[in-house]
Amino acid sequence: MRLSDLTHPNQLHGLSIAELEDVACQIRERHLQVVSTSGGHLGPGLGVVELTLALYQTLDLDHDRVVWDVGHQAYPHKLITGRYSDFHTLRQKSGVAGYLKRSESTFDHFGAGHASTSISAALGMALARDQRSEDFKCVAVIGDGALTGGMALEAINHAGHLPNTPLVVVLNDNDMSISPPVGALSTYLNRIRHSPPLQFLSDSVQESVKNLPFMHGELPEELKSLKGSMRRLAVPKLGAVFEELGFTYMGPTDGHDISEMIRIFQAAHRVGGPVLVHVVTTKGKGYPYAEADQVGYHAQSAFDLTTGKSLPSKKPKPPSYSKVFGQTLVKLCEQDSTVVGITAAMATGTGLDLLQKAVPSQYIDVGIAEQHAVTLAAGMTTEGLKPVVAIYSTFLQRAYDQLIHDVGIQNLPVTFVLDRAGIVGADGPTHQGQYDISYLRSVPNFTVMAPKDEAELQRMLVTGIQHNGPTALRIPRGSGEGVPLMEEGWEPLKIGRGEVLQEGEDLLIVAYGSMVAPAIKTAEILKMSNINSTVINARFLRPLDQALIHPLARRIGKLVTMEEGALAGGFGSCVVESLSDEDIVVSTLRIGIPDKLVDHASPDQSKESLGLTPQQMASRIQDRFIISNSKSLVQTPSKSPIQG
Repeated sequence: MRLSDLTHPNQLHGLSIAELEDVACQIRERHLQVVSTSGGHLGPGLGVVELTLALYQTLDLDHDRVVWDVGHQAYPHKLITGRYSDFHTLRQKSGVAGYLKRSESTFDHFGAGHASTSISAALGMALARDQRSEDFKCVAVIGDGALTGGMALEAINHAGHLPNTPLVVVLNDNDMSISPPVGALSTYLNRIRHSPPLQFLSDSVQESVKNLPFMHGELPEELKSLKGSMRRLAVPKLGAVFEELGFTYMGPTDGHDISEMIRIFQAAHRVGGPVLVHVVTTKGKGYPYAEADQVGYHAQSAFDLTTGKSLPSKKPKPPSYSKVFGQTLVKLCEQDSTVVGITAAMATGTGLDLLQKAVPSQYIDVGIAEQHAVTLAAGMTTEGLKPVVAIYSTFLQRAYDQLIHDVGIQNLPVTFVLDRAGIVGADGPTHQGQYDISYLRSVPNFTVMAPKDEAELQRMLVTGIQHNGPTALRIPRGSGEGVPLMEEGWEPLKIGRGEVLQEGEDLLIVAYGSMVAPAIKTAEILKMSNINSTVINARFLRPLDQALIHPLARRIGKLVTMEEGALAGGFGSCVVESLSDEDIVVSTLRIGIPDKLVDHASPDQSKESLGLTPQQMASRIQDRFIISNSKSLVQTPSKSPIQG
């Protein structure tokens, strides 16, 4: 069967193992072709090709439900569920999403871009099925890295106490998440995977049987089945933990042996209660470069398929914010042994991989466990350490209660660095860091700030570490303005103090973080129309520099706020509320992300669609404020003196 002709996963039913293996080769070829051209997640999908084909042989996807954890391991799923012809648009504007999306396909039963949600969702579907006396199978496919997340363990705990609720959890064990997983559970799975009995039965016995004279180098299907049974018999306690939690444990099984997986999945569906099928796979399977470097090839920008090397960028870029942060933290840790870097399975993404290599004794990876990371850091501060917690803005949402309850209320000096804050591009709504301004500005005792460039990031990091209270600073994805950086000797900023970058009497622009540079460019465009702007780099959201902003707002009377975050409860709201509290009446335009989800596209495309380019912002300002004959701005008539 040609993969291009496959529009429904049920078309796989009845294919021989050889035919399925041929489809597997076509999936890998198409996957590699598209990702090498446009970039995207690579290793996760390559590792689950056979798993996907075998599982779908045992399901009717018109009725049965499959929930893929995170979703970047579900590219093979997309290719066999009618999206082959559009797959070249992967992660592009109006194209195929990089994660599962219910609105994209009826076969995407649950969307997710954050890890550890699949078992909870699948169990919810199973309970709804039973309550409505319906009959369909529910399967959750979760990686061993995502199994470190507390939510997954909570779901296992719940499902294990429902012996009459059929649910299949497929543990895709490739000994990796984005980076190598950590913790006791990972160690336990490693012990299973590398146990002497398992290795003996997987390697020695199979080779010995194949070499018998009458076997002619082949292993019959019957003996393949017997091999799996012997292995499970020889290592009866491998699944003891899961069995004690109420699951029937099956495995471990070879995740690239389609026939063996079909048999074990069929058996799992017959159990009639919660089952965990342990499948051992190789991340990046079928592409040597991805198998050899499973961290580097988790996701890739466009690359040369022959060499595996990334295609050179059209122009050199300055170091990313993440790298500047990582390099600066390394220096601070070298100077102060009480400073500790903490990440939640995102060392490479946050720049903490640099700290891991340089000062490993001051580096901690807690796995996919953001809640634990926050409270762990809080505990450290009570004993004199200075933890710096680096987590993506979108992932820190998962630990909001801990930010309030364990850090804010107790006023503990934890420094949070929120990477990927603002528009992130191709990963889509699940990863846009658009909410942290809103969700942090109300947390008690927090100092919240954002740098205008990489050099200011260095000073803010020092400010946070030296401050005797909780701090959070947001940094955008990608590179900044390429300003000169210092190697050491950074001075802390005065908390709650902004700065005036340029002066003008017609308009006041107050910008926060990554919007400072666009604000300057917007002011330059307005200058061409003889509109002179005062531009403030706010630096701090909390506390806001009212002493700087209020007199200027009162004198100029026309205010524009700019932020790369949600307008609802955001930076602009903070400024307007502070003016209102002091009865300062000004005409205001808030520029930021409106109350909508930002879909996958390049960051520049997203910003253009949101009206956040300097030219668009200049036009909006001129539309909002009418130009009088004296070339100064006057207020557009409205019902309220303070406008949003």
